[in-house]
Amino acid sequence: MKTYQTYLFDFDYTLADSSRGIVICFRNVLERHGFHQIDDHTIKRTIGKTLPESFSILTGITDTDILEAFRKEYVKEADQHMTVNTQLFPETGKVLHSLKNNGATIGIISTKYRYRILELVGKVFPEGFFNIIVGGEDVKTPKPSPEGLNIAIERLQTDKATTLYIGDSTVDAETARNAGVDFAGVLHGMTTREELAVYPHVSIADTLEELAE
Repeated sequence: MKTYQTYLFDFDYTLADSSRGIVICFRNVLERHGFHQIDDHTIKRTIGKTLPESFSILTGITDTDILEAFRKEYVKEADQHMTVNTQLFPETGKVLHSLKNNGATIGIISTKYRYRILELVGKVFPEGFFNIIVGGEDVKTPKPSPEGLNIAIERLQTDKATTLYIGDSTVDAETARNAGVDFAGVLHGMTTREELAVYPHVSIADTLEELAE
């Protein structure tokens, strides 16, 4: 795989495993409203989508006011449960430090809120380690809209031809395609190699270490 100047990462299931915290938060909200039969696997398959999208998929509800109320309840749950139940993947620190040491620009583009990402990475990385973090509150249209990637590319004044977006889901792959940047898939999450391979990609790897080689 060629060397890029800028490496932009999804967060959940790409740099970190926050699935335990996510499941707890979803389950607490869902159980509160009478949705008792939704299993963990089904919840995990929605990771990477916006909270209203995920709640709609899980419950069949389409009323925007109800979905917004669920979203607000989830955020309150996440304030309590998310950080303590999120861990970076074992190779994340090594790979990111290696990229930085080699002069690369690195950032995060996620549907997760930026303040939550900062709270999580602040436990491991020094302040200012990431050149940019674009979270869900920073865009008008969430992934697979290219808005987040385009914001990062513009602010970093980098070239799309030398930018790689790394993610675990088909939403991430579609986002990269819509932005016109290369995509590399990592199989940390619930999306299979076959599902990712449908989309344009330069690599699909089991771990981030393989992508950095």
